[in-house]
Amino acid sequence: MVKSVIIKSTFSGCVVSISQIFLFVNYKNYDWEKKMKTVKYTGILPAFITPFKEDNQTINTPAVRQMIDRLLEQGANGFYILGATGEGLVMSREAREEMCEVAVEHTAGRKPVICHVASMNLNEAVELAKHAERTGVDAIASVPPFFYYYDGTDIYNYYKKIANSVHIPVIVYHHPSASKNMSAELLAKIFEIDNVMGVKWSTNDFYEMMRLKDLTQGEMNIINGPDEMLICGLAAGADAGIGSTYTSMLPEYVRLYNCVQEGKLEEARQIQYKINRVIGVFLKNECIPGVKYAAVLQGFDVGEATYPMRHFTEQQKKDMEAELRANGWPFTEQ
Repeated sequence: MVKSVIIKSTFSGCVVSISQIFLFVNYKNYDWEKKMKTVKYTGILPAFITPFKEDNQTINTPAVRQMIDRLLEQGANGFYILGATGEGLVMSREAREEMCEVAVEHTAGRKPVICHVASMNLNEAVELAKHAERTGVDAIASVPPFFYYYDGTDIYNYYKKIANSVHIPVIVYHHPSASKNMSAELLAKIFEIDNVMGVKWSTNDFYEMMRLKDLTQGEMNIINGPDEMLICGLAAGADAGIGSTYTSMLPEYVRLYNCVQEGKLEEARQIQYKINRVIGVFLKNECIPGVKYAAVLQGFDVGEATYPMRHFTEQQKKDMEAELRANGWPFTEQ
């Protein structure tokens, strides 16, 4: 530990400390990348819903602020913005940047904000990453390049380019719909990139998750993605969860996470069963439109999912609400 010794300069009259001088002299020698490897997100982080106005494009900023405050009150450990749930990949760059700015400004350091920056255009992904860093996010994330065929070397180079463009932690978003080539070995290799520190694991292959945990000696921050299998991911070694339906049932997810940490597995299983009955309703009605309509029922003016995702008729809304309530939602403690 460096003790702070106050020195008054006879030349300028300014007051500095030995610790300040030490930090200034050693700034360039400090291994910031190594420090980023020690960042580890834990707990329950909602995959944030992007609220739109009636035009289905413009960010509804008051709704963003309202949701942040409510979810923090309910125990959110951070936010994951502009991912699949947040519809980032089908939004304009301007809207993505605005959403990032509003989320960071209103969260105001109370909990971490992770911003998803992927784009089919790598240069745009890099620019979104740089903007997110300037805005003040705690970390960025990205799915691998998609649609065209990319092998392991291509995917590694994609993450290397994004990671080298910023000086904040980078999280790999492993989703099987984006790439079939994301093996545990490839993810472990990507983890060797200086500021890559974690993975959002959105596949139900928990054998591969455990292999990755082993290959990286437990150092890679693994975050469970499948909401319906959170208990499985935590049992397999995930440190946290990020999920689409967390906004709809956040207190239940917090309880589930805490039960696993405390070794109360039977209680955790019962909570997962309860959650999964509601998830079944969302899946039946298409997940993102369903979760957004549930948010409307919770009092959030989030609008519709981006077209051509489903926009419910009034009858479909009534039917879905009835089915949600038949399965106990919203739960009384919410």
